[in-house]
Amino acid sequence: MKKLIKVALASTVLATGAWMSSAQADDVKLGVIFGFTGPIESLTPTMAQAVDLAAKEASDSGNLLGGKKVVAVRGDSTCIDAAAATAAAERLVTSDNVAAIVGADCSGVTTAVANNVAVPNGVAMISPSATSPALTSIDDKGYFFRVAPSDARQGQVLANILMGQGVKDVAVTYTNNDYGKGLAESFGSAFAAAGGKVVISASHEDGKADYSAEVGALSAAGSKNLMLFGYVDQGGKGIMQTAIDLGAFDRFFGADGMVGDSLIQALGKDAEGLVTTIPGGGAGGADKFQELAKAAGFPGTGPYNGEAYDAASILILAIQAAGSTDRAAIQANILKVANAPGEKIMPGELGKALKIIADGGDVDFVGATAVEFTDIGETNGSYKEQIVEGGKQKLVKVHQ
Repeated sequence: MKKLIKVALASTVLATGAWMSSAQADDVKLGVIFGFTGPIESLTPTMAQAVDLAAKEASDSGNLLGGKKVVAVRGDSTCIDAAAATAAAERLVTSDNVAAIVGADCSGVTTAVANNVAVPNGVAMISPSATSPALTSIDDKGYFFRVAPSDARQGQVLANILMGQGVKDVAVTYTNNDYGKGLAESFGSAFAAAGGKVVISASHEDGKADYSAEVGALSAAGSKNLMLFGYVDQGGKGIMQTAIDLGAFDRFFGADGMVGDSLIQALGKDAEGLVTTIPGGGAGGADKFQELAKAAGFPGTGPYNGEAYDAASILILAIQAAGSTDRAAIQANILKVANAPGEKIMPGELGKALKIIADGGDVDFVGATAVEFTDIGETNGSYKEQIVEGGKQKLVKVHQ
């Protein structure tokens, strides 16, 4: 019976997404809403560790608000269930009383959290990975920011990559949500403008056991090239595996949702040659961040790890600039600490930045991904073009 009770309690914690490490009454609580379950669950653990890295760095410095600690309080977005993500965010905001939110991660749940919880409650949120172009125009009252660039840019980059490789036609499959639809539209427009042809653009549902019908329809359209706007632990992987098993396509391309070691491990040698894009590779402190991550016990090279560190760091610096955990004051200071002018701050320099702010100075947080916000809280960013070779992601080039 005791074992059953423990299992039930553990399930409740996972379902509610309420996780917190030994918080004290005067700690600064930072909400973290990632898909710890769902189609990108293999990617979020290291993203969360990147947030923890920033929290520990600031806490250990002793410079935050006179020596306060930062505690990351986690909520499970599931990546795809807007109701679950909204409930998790509500608990973080009302019960845990977080000062601000890192997240959410996937675009649809990010929209739900922003519209239903963060904006109505005046809580600033910075997403490290929500990329749907639709997020640019939400009525966020200035409370939503993202350090990952919009997929309007990623679609253009992918179109350029295909044209540069002489690929003039392609079949497109996309997960049936805001992320997939936004990417399919931006890529399709850019590819057509460059002279390419999308022979079919069809949605797929995640969580299916059999994708042979979807692959059959995609293959029947005539192209031997397949673009995957799906998830590494769900439908994207399922469609790619089925296409390989059926010999339906010769070449595979994908966006950031298809980048992950779990896909390479699942497909083995069949993953060789997969070309993908992912934000990053700019003039920030990526190498320094990876050194810090490795020292902390995780690789730091995973998708959106640097962005998660940067999102947490900016919020921590904004809290210092606000002089308190007042939510409105935090929001008002985000652009101030993230953008020029000010002393440039790289990964590992949060203690230094906190002291500069405490002494009345200005900082310009560069971080792992060269953050510089537009006036609406977005970044233009750069993209890495990668290819799977020898069982690993190999950098081909950086597209600025």
